[in-house]
Amino acid sequence: MAGRHIIIGDVHGMSEALRLLIDRLCPQAGDCVIFVGDILDKGPDPVGVVRMVRDVAENARFEVILVEGNHEELHRRYRRNLTERPTIAKEQAVRVPELATTTARLARDDIAYLDAAVPFHRIAEHDLLVVHGGIPGDMDSFPDTVEEARALTGKARRKFDKVLRTRFVEAKTGRFLMKDHETEADPFWADIYDGRFGHVVFGHVPFMDGPRHFPFATAIDTGAVHGGALTALTIGPDGGRTFVSVP
Repeated sequence: MAGRHIIIGDVHGMSEALRLLIDRLCPQAGDCVIFVGDILDKGPDPVGVVRMVRDVAENARFEVILVEGNHEELHRRYRRNLTERPTIAKEQAVRVPELATTTARLARDDIAYLDAAVPFHRIAEHDLLVVHGGIPGDMDSFPDTVEEARALTGKARRKFDKVLRTRFVEAKTGRFLMKDHETEADPFWADIYDGRFGHVVFGHVPFMDGPRHFPFATAIDTGAVHGGALTALTIGPDGGRTFVSVP
């Protein structure tokens, strides 16, 4: 029997809030729980969150999917650089001390779980696409499968990877803009997204006043780590949508 799809916003190390949210949601067999990314960093217990998510994924009777956020991707690059480019890894750790301290506390199985995170998740029956960041306005194609995305190389891979970080886009071209490089004329990506790849559910940018609705996208990062709420979007088998939040 088909169950609910439960999409959880950016947790950022807030393990107690995540525990409360999962208790309130009470996922059951047939449900699918999807984390929109950025379960790591900023908050008080990032390792506890990783282990909680992994434990649920390995032991629950429902499916759990972790979409990679930019913080998971940063940690993955750091771990790779420890072996391949240790000088770069050292520079990264100076800029972001959490990289070293969190890595030292993660077990091998924790790291393996993080490394298996997917770049996006499709919910075909509801025409939904879950990504961490957003869709640049000049993106004219999107992989059909996770395997197709992972096979991308070179320029195509670099362009696709921007879905982890997209916030604002260049007004005339729709091209991705790095954080804090936008002008007042440059729109937030979801304001101009036309639904070409389905309705997008995303995190990455905190909206402290609650989930934000756009014509073809829904933002569910409600700033738990900044004193806001941790929010989940639940989608029933009939497509009905409900938000559940805990402070």
